[in-house]
Amino acid sequence: MASSTTASQEELKQNRVPLAWRDQCSALLIPLNVCRKQKYYLPWECENERHSYEKCQYEDYLRRMKVLAKQKVAQLEAEE
Repeated sequence: MASSTTASQEELKQNRVPLAWRDQCSALLIPLNVCRKQKYYLPWECENERHSYEKCQYEDYLRRMKVLAKQKVAQLEAEE
């Protein structure tokens, strides 16, 4: 099941998203890549799409670090 930030496998295949980029923010990457291609990769174009994709990546990173910290605490408690 695809969430608001995760694209389905069919959408990813149709848009030729590489396997390395198929993560929690893949649904935001597709419109960003479309915009980049239409605007000839000009760095000042597609700022809204890029910002939303990078924000999603950062929030996913924070989520994963919180999970890792909880796992480490649980592991330390189990060792005691």
